[in-house]
Amino acid sequence: MSERIEGGCVNVGKIFTKKVSETVEEEIEKMIESGKFQSGEKLPSVRELCDLFGVGRSAVRDAITTLKGKGTVYVKQGEGTYICEFDSTKLFTNHMLIPSCEDIKDLFQVRKILETGIAEMAASNRSVQDLARMEEILSNLCINGWEGDYHFHMAIANATGNKSLIQLVQTISTAMKKAMIDFHRYIQENENIVKTMDEQHDKIYESIKMGNPIKANQSMINHLHYVEEILQNNILQKV
Repeated sequence: MSERIEGGCVNVGKIFTKKVSETVEEEIEKMIESGKFQSGEKLPSVRELCDLFGVGRSAVRDAITTLKGKGTVYVKQGEGTYICEFDSTKLFTNHMLIPSCEDIKDLFQVRKILETGIAEMAASNRSVQDLARMEEILSNLCINGWEGDYHFHMAIANATGNKSLIQLVQTISTAMKKAMIDFHRYIQENENIVKTMDEQHDKIYESIKMGNPIKANQSMINHLHYVEEILQNNILQKV
């Protein structure tokens, strides 16, 4: 909001408020992300959603229409609205769907293939600015948790200069977000794991800084193997 004084009067800029249907849409999305509404599950009826959110039927219907357009839900005529299940073929068109444990395992396999090659390319293509960005992220990694880890891997992808690779890493990271947040919450309780992770990140960075593609590949695969083992043994089996 902005204001200015003209001729002794105060002109105040308009305050733009969010539509009720947009708020309902966001709340439903949050419930899907949190797991309160599961993939493949039927949403409560329009009437029940109206009571839940304290809004009118038109707001709920508009929210469902928008979610349907995003591919988050689908409507079965005469039955109701259902939450779409995760589909790896829709990775580039829908980031809202929540992958199952098996989906996450599959995505991590993709990460191991993809990010080892990316580390190699980054070691050959990295700029001074890329290295400075990686250093900055690593210096605050223990504070920023999942976000710091995500930004470090994205910085490596950015160092390749390949837009398709950058998009792939971003898309897969978004799909795995909840699992990786749970992973970082878990490791904060174990100083040895955090220390090992920090050392692995440092080795990846140093190999990229030295311009050594082979070492960058090996450092990345060692790191991802380590993360995968912890993820499968301590996070996914509890979901």
